[in-house]
Amino acid sequence: MLKRLILISVLFLISCSNTDEGMGKLEKIAEGLTFAEGPAWSSTGILFVSNCYGDWIAQIRQNRLDTFVVRPTQPDTFKSTNGLTMAKDGYLYACDFGVGAVLRFNMQGKCFIYAAGYKGEKFNRPNDLAFDPQGNLYFTDPNKYDKEQRDGRVFRVDRETAEVVLVAEDLAFPNGIAFSADAKSLYICESAMSRILKYDVKDDGTIGNQTVFVSLPDGDPDGIALDRKENLYAAHYGTGTVFVIDPTGTIISEIKIPDGKKTTNVEFGGPDMRTLYITDAESNAVYKIRNSVTGLKLFYTN
Repeated sequence: MLKRLILISVLFLISCSNTDEGMGKLEKIAEGLTFAEGPAWSSTGILFVSNCYGDWIAQIRQNRLDTFVVRPTQPDTFKSTNGLTMAKDGYLYACDFGVGAVLRFNMQGKCFIYAAGYKGEKFNRPNDLAFDPQGNLYFTDPNKYDKEQRDGRVFRVDRETAEVVLVAEDLAFPNGIAFSADAKSLYICESAMSRILKYDVKDDGTIGNQTVFVSLPDGDPDGIALDRKENLYAAHYGTGTVFVIDPTGTIISEIKIPDGKKTTNVEFGGPDMRTLYITDAESNAVYKIRNSVTGLKLFYTN
């Protein structure tokens, strides 16, 4: 009788564990990219993806890879995009570390400079970006990958005035960036320190009260996304893993990429926002996996 009770208890715990993780089967939906990065979901059913070292931005519709825009003959306006995000104004916004600027593209592929630099100088290496509810754009701007030379910055672009404001500095390669559901907290990956930071967002749009949300050794936390339960999904460059971290900073599950260890970014999408898209730069592929928890819809998106 005791053995039977133990067996039932074990089976119950396994069932609860699988239900809590709520993950489907990982599926590769595109390959042949050149350092895949920056997945960005559009409500039109398109997933945009950066080719960091390629000369084009990809679009994936119904698991079919196609070209969205090719780099023009004058690369000063578009060279090497990284983080992407769609906005409700109909533009695709992009961090371009090649030209040191933040760009935006209309759906015909025409490129415009959105933020050219700070105090008369171009940005270093714009990496990833996120809108707040009012449409102000925050983005990370790393420089050297060095724990001792902490020259990374975070900027905010005012939607109304286009003023560029420095909101954080002295960071060791700031990377992925995402807001909490109430927009009162901002998560920033500090890759060279193998950790994710958490900031309070003040009423004037500045940030402060930096704390370490979680440390992830043996690799670099890269792009991040959140679900509606405030779990954070972190692409971990170097281990081929997406870590799922609960609001207390505890790792609760992992998603392993079978073909590569250079997992770069994540994005929730699909009609019900329950599909997690993952990019990997070693396999140069894009993956998707179904999740039981709905992804947090990004602010100021279409």
